[in-house]
Amino acid sequence: MESKKIESFKDLFVWQKGIEIVNNIYKATKNFPKDELYCLTSQIRRAAISIPANIAEGWGRGTTKNYIQFLEISRGSLYELNTLIIISFNQDYISQENCNEMENTINEIGRMLNALISKLESTNK
Repeated sequence: MESKKIESFKDLFVWQKGIEIVNNIYKATKNFPKDELYCLTSQIRRAAISIPANIAEGWGRGTTKNYIQFLEISRGSLYELNTLIIISFNQDYISQENCNEMENTINEIGRMLNALISKLESTNK
């Protein structure tokens, strides 16, 4: 099986999964209480958006070292998002099923980011 040449950040599966989680977060937070709009809803959306945004921004940087830094920022946002999802579940804003689905996607993105970071670090020596 031939692998597709990566010509853009949009070709990265990790970026595509990041966009998927953003879409899922927006759907899930539509039903959050209105008094959470400027608190938890805003924070959870910003954390989710930061994941693919930092992958894309890092891609556009000139060096592998800079790209790794942005991938690490993306990973930090991923962990932040995981925490915010747990808080949302604890507040009964999302269901156990929805929480589990999002956590599974978060874990998948985390593995992908870790693999990409490791690969870039090994080729940057």
